[in-house]
Amino acid sequence: MNQQSSTSAVEGFISFRDYRVWYRIVKPNQEELGKLPLLCLHGGPGVPHDYLEPLEALAHTGRQVIFYDQLGCGNSDRPKNENFYSINLFKDELLAIRSALNLKQIHLFGQSWGGCLVLEHTLSQATGLASLILANTPANIQQFVTEAYNLMNDLPADIQETIRKHETAGTTQDTEYKQAIEVFNHCFLCRLDPWPSCLTTAYSKVGTEFRGTGKIIDWNVENRLSEISVPTLLLSGKYDEVTPACVEKLNLGISGSEWVLFENSSHMPHLEETETFLQVLDEFLSRVEHNSGYSQL
Repeated sequence: MNQQSSTSAVEGFISFRDYRVWYRIVKPNQEELGKLPLLCLHGGPGVPHDYLEPLEALAHTGRQVIFYDQLGCGNSDRPKNENFYSINLFKDELLAIRSALNLKQIHLFGQSWGGCLVLEHTLSQATGLASLILANTPANIQQFVTEAYNLMNDLPADIQETIRKHETAGTTQDTEYKQAIEVFNHCFLCRLDPWPSCLTTAYSKVGTEFRGTGKIIDWNVENRLSEISVPTLLLSGKYDEVTPACVEKLNLGISGSEWVLFENSSHMPHLEETETFLQVLDEFLSRVEHNSGYSQL
């Protein structure tokens, strides 16, 4: 990826439902005509933006790159009432971010749960979307959970037994369970050893989550994917906990979508194969802009 300019960053808060949502805008010192902002949605829910730090490098190509921490984690406020959190809350929060930061025309990037939120936003007839980038994203949470459990069959028998034992007993705060999950994570979440500092920082600031058996367990948009007509790039890893079978649903359902599978990555190819990931992403964004005439703006 050709780095053309130095960058600067602006951070702040927007007001949303009486709380503060933190954002960060990385700006090229020389913004290139026709390059639209890239708005990045983190995963979890509840794992803040920090682990997406490598995406800031795209600002060197002349475009703004914007991050925010969803309510409940990172640098944003953390309402303690678990009933406060819902998919609709995060959809409204995304609308509030776009409105407050005047993001009328954007590329929208989502990683993992962030990609689910991208899909929800798009299917809500959102306007001003030049392209979608769905990184390590399922279309069906039940399928994702089933596939993730199948991946455990590749782990040592004692690790499998420990994970199942504690999840059945509801003792997932036990040290033994956490150590076993660490083995799973180093196989299917991020295969780098040690983990990059931006990923460990994100996990040190994890907030409210409602995944797995929580509020998003029945989330499934498979039957609505044909409604999406925005240019879409799918990115995933060969060893991803969001398995190729999950991503195949998106690829078949979204007309004209492109899919790049990273052969040496799991759930974090932007960390595991950063240079290639950024090159693929930059080329896609530039091609969309060229084909749509944004480069003439």
